[in-house]
Amino acid sequence: MSSSSGLRPSMAWVHTWFGLVLGHVLMACFFFGTLSVFDREIDRWALPDTRFAPQPLPSFDQVLLPALRRLEPDPAEYTQLMPGMHDPAQGPPTPREALPPDEYWVYATHRDPVIAVGAGFRVPHARDEHAHNHIHGNATVDPRTGALARADALRIGSQWFYPMHYSLNWHWHNAGIYLVGLAGLVMLVALVSGVILHRRLLREFFTLRLRTPGQRRTLDLHNLTGVLALPFHFFFAFTGLLIFAGFYYFPVSSFQLQALHDQHEQHEARVTGLPHARAGIPAPLASVDAMVAEARRRWAARDMAGEAGFIQLHHVGDLNGYVSIYRAGSDRVALVGEGIHFQASTGAVLHEEPPRSAVAEVSQFLTGLHLQHFEHWTLRWLYVLGGLMGTVCIATGFVFFVEKRRRPDARATRQGSRLADAAAVTTVTGMVLATVGMLVANRLLPLELPAGLPDKGQAEKLVFWGCWALAGLHAAWRSAPVARAQANPAWREQCAAIALLGVAAVGLNAVTTGDHLLRTLVTAPYWPVAGVDLALLATAAVAGSAAWRLWRPASRPASAAAGPAKAVEVSHV
Repeated sequence: MSSSSGLRPSMAWVHTWFGLVLGHVLMACFFFGTLSVFDREIDRWALPDTRFAPQPLPSFDQVLLPALRRLEPDPAEYTQLMPGMHDPAQGPPTPREALPPDEYWVYATHRDPVIAVGAGFRVPHARDEHAHNHIHGNATVDPRTGALARADALRIGSQWFYPMHYSLNWHWHNAGIYLVGLAGLVMLVALVSGVILHRRLLREFFTLRLRTPGQRRTLDLHNLTGVLALPFHFFFAFTGLLIFAGFYYFPVSSFQLQALHDQHEQHEARVTGLPHARAGIPAPLASVDAMVAEARRRWAARDMAGEAGFIQLHHVGDLNGYVSIYRAGSDRVALVGEGIHFQASTGAVLHEEPPRSAVAEVSQFLTGLHLQHFEHWTLRWLYVLGGLMGTVCIATGFVFFVEKRRRPDARATRQGSRLADAAAVTTVTGMVLATVGMLVANRLLPLELPAGLPDKGQAEKLVFWGCWALAGLHAAWRSAPVARAQANPAWREQCAAIALLGVAAVGLNAVTTGDHLLRTLVTAPYWPVAGVDLALLATAAVAGSAAWRLWRPASRPASAAAGPAKAVEVSHV
């Protein structure tokens, strides 16, 4: 078989072009997934009012229930969903403020000093009475006072960076989730094809020739980061697909098996004693604090003492209402709840979830390992290391692709390398620039913007997309040298901008809040804010060093840079 038609050249084509086309999406997944490891800490940096120590779950009856009763349906969700849910044949739609609550929920985590709460408001006169006809309202509660946080305060870590890694914050028909799913599948293909390409995995595990100029150094770094974190990359691509498979990618229970799904819900309600629908008879709510105490007693009796992490009230104000209390699982990897369910009107135990099956155990362990709700800081930092290695692997793949083709394209007057390089700059440095720019805007923008302008949270999102778009335009504008087989100056210019913005973000945080590093590290230690500041300074240092190295005149003739090209020709197309 000829070398041009064998297995390895075929795998090289798959690895190169699949990686190039969807590598930009994967880069965003890895980068923002890495930031999501410390999303709650980024929230503390972005919201100075929440910079206090994590609190125990407050009294539900005295603190949380009054806060839940103050919630209102989200205006944007009401405008979007109400026309499709309401049946106009039964009269005009119910005003937003008059929608009755049907469910409440409360979520607490060991890394977050504030409490997330939400409500689902029932839509009367619905088109489909059996559907989940809810308009939602969410808020954040200060557990010390029960006060609701500002509705326009954006939790940048958990509400922007975290969903960015699985949805690209592209919510139109869930297009971002489907695109990320396709990219995750392609990543598995790229990993398998990469293993076939690199037969000498053990040698490449220890190979990094930083003093070797040109393509060889780039390829060594690409191979090393890919091989060293190969199990991490494969695991997260696979479990990411697994988590969303049943709900988004193969939602057979909502289409082909909808009737069977509905029958199973009704059967489960009969078996567990948890009512599936409202009875239509008003009923009071017993003490939820007493139910939480009973749940803790039962967990302790099963040798798994712990605190409540998630509380949900179903069919609020109805005789069929019940309260589900789930154990906080921060002391274990598996995402388990050990739910105990109580009748809302009396507090009597209706159902205690039995031991899980082996299949459920495996599923919950894989899900928990991906979502990392556990309290294990060493493992979290290993996640950060693996995520950063993934971003470096993809970024060096982009650079190698351009370096290898830049001179041949220049001789043939083709524009392919120029386009690929501009896209790489936009994805690699442009994404970091947008992230740091958003944090700078968070410290610069006032809480109240003038009438007619978006609120602060929306303005921060616009700054993020605006910075990224400007980075893309700048990369394209400065890419002309690539067509002459020279480096794109946008790389060094955007690295310099990242360095300046990173230092500016730390300085602005100190000026606007008083929480400078001397305070957060020494006089009044608060590691969530200190950690973000130190990460920004580290990012600025790396970006500044890269800008300086790229700015220095080339120390060798251009012909030498092309030398290693032939030696690595076999490895990648």
